Amino acid sequence: MNAPDMKLSRRSLLSYSAIAGALVITTPLVSCGRPQEEAVVSKPKGEPVSAGPFVAIRPDESVVIGFPNPEMGQGVDTALAMLVAEELGVDFERVEVQQMPLGLMIGDDGNITWKNLPQGSGGSTSITGNWEPLRQAGALARMLLVEAAARQWEVSADELTAENGVVTHAASQRSASFGELAKLAGDVELGDVEPDLISKENFRIIGTPQKMKNARAIVTGTPLYGIDAEIPGMLHAVVARCPYFDGTARSVDESAARAIGGVRDVIKIDRPDLGAPYDVQAEGYAVVADSLWAAIKGRDALKIQWDTGAFSGESSASFKAHCEDLLKGKGQIVRNDGDFDTAMDAADKTYEANYWQPYVSHAPLEPQNAIVDVRADTVHIIAPTQMPSGANRIVAGVLEIEDRLSISVEPTRLGGGFGRRLSNDYVAEAALISKSVGAPVKVQWTRDDDLRHDFFRPSGMHQLRAGFDAEGNLTGWTQRLASASKYYRRPNMPETEYWKAELYPDNFPGNLVDNYRVEYFSAKSGAPRGSWRAPAHTANAFVVESFLDEIAELRGEDPLALRLRILGEDRELPYEQHGGPIFNPGRLAGVLKLAAEKGGYGEKMPEGQGRGIACHFTFGGYVAQVVDVAVDEQGGLRVLKVVGAIDIGQVVNPNGVEAQHEGGINDGLSTALRLAIDIEGGRVTNENFDSYDLMKIADAPPIIESHIVQNDYPPAGMGEMGLPPLAPALANAIFQATGKRIRDLPIGDQLA
Repeated sequence: MNAPDMKLSRRSLLSYSAIAGALVITTPLVSCGRPQEEAVVSKPKGEPVSAGPFVAIRPDESVVIGFPNPEMGQGVDTALAMLVAEELGVDFERVEVQQMPLGLMIGDDGNITWKNLPQGSGGSTSITGNWEPLRQAGALARMLLVEAAARQWEVSADELTAENGVVTHAASQRSASFGELAKLAGDVELGDVEPDLISKENFRIIGTPQKMKNARAIVTGTPLYGIDAEIPGMLHAVVARCPYFDGTARSVDESAARAIGGVRDVIKIDRPDLGAPYDVQAEGYAVVADSLWAAIKGRDALKIQWDTGAFSGESSASFKAHCEDLLKGKGQIVRNDGDFDTAMDAADKTYEANYWQPYVSHAPLEPQNAIVDVRADTVHIIAPTQMPSGANRIVAGVLEIEDRLSISVEPTRLGGGFGRRLSNDYVAEAALISKSVGAPVKVQWTRDDDLRHDFFRPSGMHQLRAGFDAEGNLTGWTQRLASASKYYRRPNMPETEYWKAELYPDNFPGNLVDNYRVEYFSAKSGAPRGSWRAPAHTANAFVVESFLDEIAELRGEDPLALRLRILGEDRELPYEQHGGPIFNPGRLAGVLKLAAEKGGYGEKMPEGQGRGIACHFTFGGYVAQVVDVAVDEQGGLRVLKVVGAIDIGQVVNPNGVEAQHEGGINDGLSTALRLAIDIEGGRVTNENFDSYDLMKIADAPPIIESHIVQNDYPPAGMGEMGLPPLAPALANAIFQATGKRIRDLPIGDQLA
């Protein structure tokens, strides 16, 4: 979800007021559902005030900054608050942060729109979407405080400065704290003016390392997550879902479950029609009880015979064979520059390779959960969701509610999202159960629920071919992909559009080679699939960057030199997919050179060790990595070191950038080493971490270096950029150490 290009004027998207002596910078005063009682305050005229202000300055000098986008470990609770604090002029150490509830309103056209700003976390858009709007909110607060002091002291506002929470008039040596000025500032009336923003050379907070605001709460176990949440009178529910793709129950015996102490009811949840968009994912039977333990015991006691459904013949092996067969035919050509066939016929040398990637799970540390309280006229949702507006929309759909403003959503911190919580099926389940039992209900998934009923990263087979002329120039390139798209069962999405989620035609080497073809084959699978961290980039980076190394080795070229030769000089090229509208190959070359320099790429390695390099452009950011590995005679693999170079334009919080880079590396390494969802008989057979082997701490690289490029480009995000280059750099290092090419993921026991 991308933020629109917007300017925040005082009367269009921001409002302010003095409440109990505090200055509150908030959004238009439009009611959104049933707010929590403690969050409701009133102006003298009795108008409700948003429960989640951008800025609240209290008389005791405390400053609360609201962040609109859900926090799932990517650091937006800190980075977005930094944008506000920079313009406001406060000591960031004294700032408190608060997750804003979902804000929706009826727009001028009569349709639902954002009350303040888009509030989704996905696609690494939180920084880019809020870069100007949140700075404007802080600047407006500063302007009001300065104007309040100017009127009190009867001087021009131009003579005043606001820094570190104090407004100062140097000529008269007078000063007043923000807390002292808060009430006066709330009563100031200004014209409809745009606040001036601080120039980059005067930044004091943006670009400086800041500690994560909620780090102490996380490490001390302070309740923050959805799994911690409770409301009075709530019941607990767990769901026995059909393990077979699109299957149903033949028979259900609830008697033993209902006999468990504390069990209140057993509720059937219908699956969507075959092929229809998902609301809930599967048919299920929810056991509702006074406690979570009673609900789990009740579910264990259910006796259900499941029909195996329409995909009972699907297995991991059969799906791979299906993709191989598709690639023997002709697919949907989605980009076709020049004359690829003629170029390949005329090529001096041609190269070809196939690569395979399995389904993988998001496996967040916190399994899915949601509290929903359905009442006669309102619905209140508390959930760890990446898309609170999606939770609002899906509940309106399953409960057939026309007034979406009657549905309030309170996002909690997420114990991992990685794209899984872009879907709100677990919220829909809780809403259906709450309505059925007439009480607030907390639905809690278990680990096996989470693994078997994920929206998996799409699986598929890539076939790449390239041609070079006698002078060594790349003259033709094609990427052909047979995969099960994540757009499967998306509303109003024809199959001819499925490729858009799996292939980005402007990716390397798009626009860098004259004869270029991209071809897609839509594979059939019953497995639910969805967005997974750096969605198509994590797949495409592995195949493209691995193929480049194969080509370089066969041509007797240095892999780095080949990449740099194809990338060429610094220039701007069109990039129509997410992360555009431009791609600069010079910036990608820049991070390649920096990573190679810092990582010692090209130096001779000891026997049994290898050093690989890879890079990728992901959602507006450029990252390159050099990976060092050691492989023993038994095929035991150790990753010794990872060195990365990062260019994401203006950096907001360097600490956050490093953390996301390191997290992406470990996530990418864990996935490349051993992770695959196994399917047999139309069902997922992985049930817990004993059969879905996440990387242990001993496998993590002991050394990770993050080298951040400083420049004046606009900011990009960092939540996903560190992951795509890891797998190909790792595979390229393994080849140097062993001579074995990794074309199928996960690596598993291929080195033994």
